[in-house]
Amino acid sequence: MKLSFPIVPTARTAWLAALAAPIAIVIAAAAPGAWVIAPAAGVALLAVALLDGMLAGRMAEWRILVPTDAEVGESFEVLAMAEFAGRSARSPLEVALATDPRLGEAGAVRFVALCDPATGAWEGKTTLTPSRRGTAAVTRVWLRWAGPLGLGARQASHALDRMVRVWPDLAPVRSPELQTFLRDAQFGLIARRIRGEGTQFEALSEYEPGMDRRRIDWKASARHTRLYARENESERNNQIVFAFDCGQAMCEPVGGLPRIDRAVTAALTASYVALKGGDRVSLFGFARRPELSTPFVSDSRNFHRLQRAAAGLDYNAEEPNFTLALATLAARLQRRSLVVLFSDFTDPTGAELMIEGVGRLVERHLVLFVTMEDEDLAELSAAEPGTLDALATAVTADTLLRQRALVLQRLRQMGVDIIEAPWDRIGYRLIDRYLEIKRSEAIG
Repeated sequence: MKLSFPIVPTARTAWLAALAAPIAIVIAAAAPGAWVIAPAAGVALLAVALLDGMLAGRMAEWRILVPTDAEVGESFEVLAMAEFAGRSARSPLEVALATDPRLGEAGAVRFVALCDPATGAWEGKTTLTPSRRGTAAVTRVWLRWAGPLGLGARQASHALDRMVRVWPDLAPVRSPELQTFLRDAQFGLIARRIRGEGTQFEALSEYEPGMDRRRIDWKASARHTRLYARENESERNNQIVFAFDCGQAMCEPVGGLPRIDRAVTAALTASYVALKGGDRVSLFGFARRPELSTPFVSDSRNFHRLQRAAAGLDYNAEEPNFTLALATLAARLQRRSLVVLFSDFTDPTGAELMIEGVGRLVERHLVLFVTMEDEDLAELSAAEPGTLDALATAVTADTLLRQRALVLQRLRQMGVDIIEAPWDRIGYRLIDRYLEIKRSEAIG
């Protein structure tokens, strides 16, 4: 891409002019007739800066390479490349980019490009880490490089139209640990039937000592005059719904990312395992009203549909409407399902509404409530109070933790299974609990 680059003075020129001002005042006071020296020196400085900028060299081509896709919380590189015509620039090439706040808190990033002596090309890169999902734009670039004396520089800005689609983090899905687990566990890459468990009849086999006597098929044994036992296979085609509270509490950061993003990563990881196990998965998101409801997806080859749908979950600075959302979800489900609800709560009133909505789901479905431990509250509660303010803070934090524990206890008494763990462990805890539920045939 070719552009014209005007010459501008550098910060060094400005500092020299600022330092010369007191000298000019002294000259004017000591020798009024020599006042012309000050403006002449200023003009000379500008002339030198202009000449220095001309010697900086002319850029022939430049490129900014930005990836089109990234994952929240995962770093990616932005590359700047340039070529100079004729005499190459001697100073580093300064690059500044205007970005969406999702890619940087300040909405801008700066870095330098250096010359590669082997190729004569100038290259520089920087690392960005998306903090939220969505489409983030890189809207403008500024390029600047100074002359040999550092007094004059060439500079230009140009509008960019580079969009980065920030997807949910799938690093746990690609992790070697999970892939090894899927190959070796009962839900491997090639799904095979699991005999000896479950409720669906698979075959008859001759009874051997040590087998469960309750599986003896007495009618078949009478016909063959030998003992035969029923072999069952683990039930498949279960319905799993991952429901996300996208309200204010779930938008609070934990470990550097919003809680909702941590929940999405855990849910997608468990979804991948469930699809490998032959079950059907759906996503449901809500805040003040239901915002996302996907059809049930089967087969791991359709996992990308869940990923794309999860990327559309928005951040809402409002309290969720559990009554409307969970009633809508209950009306949608036509058969018994496992509902995995990711949520958090900050006040007893909101918790009461959540408990009431969950109570309706428990009547027909198996509910698993997933929440992340509040490490900040735990630290405040456990801290040694040295002042009255610190004591008040510790008492308040302890009260909130007790209220939280009371709400979770009420959910357990209703028959809701609970997972409360640090954000970096909920994904694998969720997978373990899902496999336990599947083995116990509690869904169907």
